[in-house]
Parts: sequence; structure tokens; C-alpha cells
Amino acid sequence: MVAFFLSTIIGIIGILAVVWYGKNRRAPGAPLTWGQANAAAAFTFFFMFWWYGVIPHQWLTWADNELNWRPDRTLWAVGNVLRPEAEGGWLPLTLNWRIVRDLVAVVIYVVGLGLQIWLWAWWNDRKKKAEAQAAIVPTSSYGRPLVKKG
Repeated sequence: MVAFFLSTIIGIIGILAVVWYGKNRRAPGAPLTWGQANAAAAFTFFFMFWWYGVIPHQWLTWADNELNWRPDRTLWAVGNVLRPEAEGGWLPLTLNWRIVRDLVAVVIYVVGLGLQIWLWAWWNDRKKKAEAQAAIVPTSSYGRPLVKKG
């Protein structure tokens, strides 16, 4: 459990680091040196490996070992709502805890992919937002634009 939650926290810290760096340290459209490009590529590779490799692995390990979600343990839910027909219930298929474990792993992958798409889109839109902020003319306390006549 500790390994899964710690790996998830490290993944979230990586996302926050990208957002912080994009807002505070890297100007939109600034030229990139060879060393900066290599560092960015290594950082990106590491966190893609982290979100698509380490976090799902830690979840599967936790579910298999400590939660004991095996295929021989059927899922009946509260009040035996999901009891299969083979065991006297109404549901025509047998659900087990391994299915739930795998569905949670799929959700982890989908969340990772969604965060990756959002981060790339956010990073690429920083220049548009900076240009929109620069186009806004400052106004006086009366609402009139401050224009210097010269």
C-alpha cells in the first residue's frame, strides 16, 4: 500500500513540477539549448515510464498481495446484488475481484493518458495565453485605457 501511494504521489509531484516550471521558469517561445532539450526529454521519458509502468505495477502488486483480489474470490457486492446464476443469484456472469483489479489498472492508464494530453495541450497553449495577456491594455481606476501620448 505504501509503495502504491508513494509512487502516485511522486507522479503527481512530477505533474506539478511541469506546471510550476512552465509558469515560473520557462518563457513561452524561448529558444531551447541542446542540454535543456535532453533534460526535458529525459524528464518526459521518466514520468511516462512512471505513469505507465511503475504506478500500475504497484497497484497490481498491492491488489494481488495485500488486498488478496484473486480470480477464485467472486464479487457479490453489498447484499449479494451481483451474485451469479451459478451460485443462486440473478447475474448471468460471474464477476471476481481480479476483474475489478484489472479495471482499476485500466483507469490508472486512462488517467495517465488524460494527464499527458492535458499537459501537452497546456504547455503548447502558454504562448497564446501570454499573447492574449499582452494585448490587454491597462486601464485607469475610471475604466479608461492608459495611453501615453507622445
